[in-house]
Amino acid sequence: MRESSHWAMPSSHKKVIIRKLDRDTMTGYVMPANFVSNGKLEVLNVTGNVVYLDLLDVKGVYFVRDFNGTEGLGRKTFTTRPRTEGLWVRLSFKDNDVLEGLLPNDLTQLDRDGFLITPPDTRGNTQRIYVPRSALQNLTVMSVIGGGAQGKKVRVAEEQEKLFTE
Repeated sequence: MRESSHWAMPSSHKKVIIRKLDRDTMTGYVMPANFVSNGKLEVLNVTGNVVYLDLLDVKGVYFVRDFNGTEGLGRKTFTTRPRTEGLWVRLSFKDNDVLEGLLPNDLTQLDRDGFLITPPDTRGNTQRIYVPRSALQNLTVMSVIGGGAQGKKVRVAEEQEKLFTE
């Protein structure tokens, strides 16, 4: 782990509100590329100190537009089938809370410690949510949206010879 005295905040830090399993919250900044390491969440809090939180204590890391709003979501479920490509999932938390979202349909995006999902209402303050696996009781894939060759029509050339006609 890095020493906080040698650590400078680059401009690529994102604003987050962290909701813990004990319902406590914390605001700060994380580097999107590597904010989880060795089961710890690395956060630069608003007073300028680097804090390491155990992922076992974290329910979700809410990437927000600003701190003035809340991380609370307007909607926790989709009202209709999502139109954005990805895996439509339903997350059941250990505290019996339920949240739906979209996961990327790309195995290289999966992290062993948790998932980065897009919430149902992206127009609100919360843009993405990182959910540690340890906070979940269950994850259900509701549907696979888009992707693959589905819906693409294959055109056969008119001038193609017919092989089996008399």
